[in-house]
Amino acid sequence: MNKTPEGYMKDPRGRLIPVEMVRDVDLLRDQVTQKLSEKAERLSASIKEFKAEALEDIRTFVELSAERYGVRMRGSKGNISLLTYDGRYKIQRAVADRLVFDERLQVAKELVDACITEWAVESRPEIRTLINDAFQVDREGKVNAGRILGLRRLNIEDARWQLAMQAISDSLQVQESTVYVRFYRKNDESDLYEPISLDIASTPVRPEGATCDAEKKNA
Repeated sequence: MNKTPEGYMKDPRGRLIPVEMVRDVDLLRDQVTQKLSEKAERLSASIKEFKAEALEDIRTFVELSAERYGVRMRGSKGNISLLTYDGRYKIQRAVADRLVFDERLQVAKELVDACITEWAVESRPEIRTLINDAFQVDREGKVNAGRILGLRRLNIEDARWQLAMQAISDSLQVQESTVYVRFYRKNDESDLYEPISLDIASTPVRPEGATCDAEKKNA
């Protein structure tokens, strides 16, 4: 990465602009954005490090707990919840599999299309809509796995339909697994667990000058 020469700033096109030619408001905007973005990068790195530490500690604990029963755990699959002794804090580890379909999904679609064509007059409109929607792709050209798998719940005895459902099952593969860890704290008033947010976008912050209900009551 080429370092910007002293006394110059780079514009979005990579051109060097003398600092004295940059407006004060643009300089200030650059400074504020640069400062906050660098802090955000450091915070993101800290959260990534914390997540790795949390997952490792959870894995170690689960293994130690299993050893008491003479069981040796293999891998970190499975969803679990851990609570403090007083129940105030709760941690959940969840594993979500990303499902994809191979070329046999197209085989299933051909079989299903053949069924729809033959049933066009007799079939209920909502079933045709459900089937057509299931094979719709999103902007990235991907199908919705939940909708596709939902077709298997339809009670249709046609042999071609049954073969199509088998093709769907055979084409299903787990491409990757994502592990999530979530933290909760029990609300003393509602007795419900509320998430401890690690997402800057969803972390509640009172706007400047706003007054909470408790402060209003005490005013």
